[in-house]
Amino acid sequence: MADLRIMQALVIPAAELSESFVRSAGPGGQNVNKVASKVELRWNPAASAALSDRDREWLLARLARHLTASGDLVVRSQLTRDQTRNRADARVRLADMVRAALRRPRRRVATRPTRGAVERRLTTKKRRAQTKRTRTRRPAED
Repeated sequence: MADLRIMQALVIPAAELSESFVRSAGPGGQNVNKVASKVELRWNPAASAALSDRDREWLLARLARHLTASGDLVVRSQLTRDQTRNRADARVRLADMVRAALRRPRRRVATRPTRGAVERRLTTKKRRAQTKRTRTRRPAED
């Protein structure tokens, strides 16, 4: 098994990944009973040397609900009847999951509306108020 490249600066060493194979569920006839094509890929981010302390803390917080009691991140794949393709799929899914979890949200830059935008908003509000004002019933004069 080769190292898993997550991003340019982050590569998970093959020694930190463990794969196990089990029989896949679902349709497939006798193939299901004979071939262990389902892949279970495990990685422990808390013990990983590939992550910086800052990234590890962020990742553990973001993936907390996906971690097992022992701290492993488990990805399973039984997409195809072929073990090799399931292995590749599990690796891609793990990489996507970690990449998405490491993405930090952009800081919002406070802006002010333009003078034209403010004027358009107020003009629209006045027009709407006028429309509603014309709907009110006036008491009949005797």
